[in-house]
Amino acid sequence: MTPELHADAPAPLELPVAGDWLGWVADRCEGSLAEAARHVERVKAGGDAATVLAAWNDAETAIANAGTVSLWSEVHPDQAVRDRADDLGQQVQRYVTELGQDRDLFAVLDTLPADGLDDDARRVLEHSLRDFRRAGVDRDDATRDRLRELSERAVLLSQDFGRTIRDDVRSVRLAPERLAGLPDDYREAHPADDDGLVTITTDYPDLVPFMTFGADGDARRELALAQTNVGWPANDQVLQDLFAVRRETAALLGHDSWPDFDTEVKMVGSGAAVAEFIERISSLAAERAAVEKDVLLQRKRVDDPSADEVETYDYRYYSELVRREQYDVDGQVVRTYFPFEQVRQGLLDVTGRLFGLEWTPVTPVDAGAWHEEVASYDVHLDGRRIGRIHLDLHPREGKYKHAAQFDLVTGVAGAQLPEGVLVCNFSRGLMEHDEVVTLFHEFGHLVHHVLGGQGAWARFSGVATEWDFVEAPSQMLEEWAWDADVLATFARDASGATIPADLVAAMRRADDFGKGTDAAQQMSYAARSYFFHAEQRDDLTAYGDELQRRYSVFPPLAGAHMHCSFGHLDGYSSGYYTYMWSLVIAKDLFSAFDPDDLFAPEVALAYRDRVLAMGGRKDAADLVADFLGRPYSFDSWATWLAE
Repeated sequence: MTPELHADAPAPLELPVAGDWLGWVADRCEGSLAEAARHVERVKAGGDAATVLAAWNDAETAIANAGTVSLWSEVHPDQAVRDRADDLGQQVQRYVTELGQDRDLFAVLDTLPADGLDDDARRVLEHSLRDFRRAGVDRDDATRDRLRELSERAVLLSQDFGRTIRDDVRSVRLAPERLAGLPDDYREAHPADDDGLVTITTDYPDLVPFMTFGADGDARRELALAQTNVGWPANDQVLQDLFAVRRETAALLGHDSWPDFDTEVKMVGSGAAVAEFIERISSLAAERAAVEKDVLLQRKRVDDPSADEVETYDYRYYSELVRREQYDVDGQVVRTYFPFEQVRQGLLDVTGRLFGLEWTPVTPVDAGAWHEEVASYDVHLDGRRIGRIHLDLHPREGKYKHAAQFDLVTGVAGAQLPEGVLVCNFSRGLMEHDEVVTLFHEFGHLVHHVLGGQGAWARFSGVATEWDFVEAPSQMLEEWAWDADVLATFARDASGATIPADLVAAMRRADDFGKGTDAAQQMSYAARSYFFHAEQRDDLTAYGDELQRRYSVFPPLAGAHMHCSFGHLDGYSSGYYTYMWSLVIAKDLFSAFDPDDLFAPEVALAYRDRVLAMGGRKDAADLVADFLGRPYSFDSWATWLAE
């Protein structure tokens, strides 16, 4: 681990449990902002470089604490708390924007001598000055005023966009016989109502099994249309306004486009490089994707001899049939080995063994959980508590609809323990294997947050690397959810029988089917993310359909407006390419592990200490090179694609 790991670690954050959440959330946020302001005044008072940077670090720590208010807008069961958190989030962003344009503050930092600073402190100074310039601190008064207006407008639009998706749960009502093909436990959990109809929602526990096993193609289409119209029409104009704000912001800061501004601080380096990356991946995946689509079409023609197309809502269903019939993998059998509680404990056991961590359960009362289904754990390394995590893994009304890790506390050595929250929407019963993979992926962000949160500088704490690298460690952790020996430690059916190794081998072979189509589809999403920001288009639906036809092997769904529910258009803006970019690096990172011994301590601990525990203390490319002993390359990903 890094040398900043302290034995005398501070206590976790005290949450109000069943107390006054509304007051606590406001006090936490506003108190942190007031604390930040006091530390900023210390910075402005000047002094030697070490003194000034220490005060600046205290200010950034307080700002990070205030910024975690966004968590409560996404997960708290009380709408009043969610609404208050949205309001407070606007205050935080307003303060951050004003701070970024504070010329007096910038002048103090800009005149600090870098000589004599250690590598971390020098990096803090360099990155801070860079961010001030990206905020427009060196622009004229009129430009800075307009940038402030745009920043505040962007926050409101982002909140509107996310809130609409969060609150817009749609559904279809179907006759019971239209649930043909669905597992027994699914149909039992969806009884007919007084009208004799079954309601299926667009929440993941309903959506994913239905699209995977539902034999009624028209029913799949109805549900797919409902899901791809979440947020429509409200979010269409919200996105147009948000894109316009981002274009103007980039122009005022001297960039030709938002992607050019956005990529200035990413590994890829430029907007043009994003477009080139999309084309490169599309080209590499095209042949394989076409072959896979033809396999799906031939299977669909068994059911419908007149079929001449595979639709988006056919993909999961016919991929499942192909895997069952051609690879001897039945998803309904596979899921019997993955009861949720077993998977959650298995995940903790696997990651604990891999990274040398212990996960100690904390009762909801002691943890201050905001909902009874939240499971909390203290994280220990070598007998010392180094953090706390909270797992909020099931859907409920008003909760964030996708899967993500949120910061609760930014770790700073000697000051505050890192705490993270994993927010997902999994079934409370049996899980699909791809949900297990998703859980491993998202948990990887939590591990990164805690291990990377042991250093002295808030700016580099946790998942603080370039944004197009942050998915790589999580994508690599998915590999442990595909290993027969790993799965054998927790994957058991109701009789207690362990998942057979030959079934896992078949699952891996079956998973190879779809690599090309998945890559192509990912590039269609990446293209939306990039080109929506790079070019102004009056009709986002029509342009999105055009990009779907250009990059995906599946045609757009008539009547759908998927961009309105594409949440990554907010947080990732023009950078959705990062998922595939990170996957390229993840495959390279994984090449260092022995597939016959994924727990080999020498490589696992080297990865932990040289990549995860470093947080943002180095550029991502340097972290990868430190671990691999060479620069990253496309080779491992290309080999994987061709397998």
